[in-house]
Amino acid sequence: MTPDPSSPPADPPSPCVGVCVVNPQTQLCDGCFRTLDEIAAWWDYTAEQKLAVLSKLEERLARIIDGTFFD
Repeated sequence: MTPDPSSPPADPPSPCVGVCVVNPQTQLCDGCFRTLDEIAAWWDYTAEQKLAVLSKLEERLARIIDGTFFD
């Protein structure tokens, strides 16, 4: 059975990995790379908002690793 494209996306799980430390330089959690605002609002976000946050996380990590996060 194929999913109905008009139905809302499934609620994605939190990216939290239990390493809840905010890095003073990046102001992102060292475990999940979310901002404090994103972490605090996660349970109130719609599935679309959660997916938007999740789509940013890999890019944030890549920018931190390659040193361009602060550019």
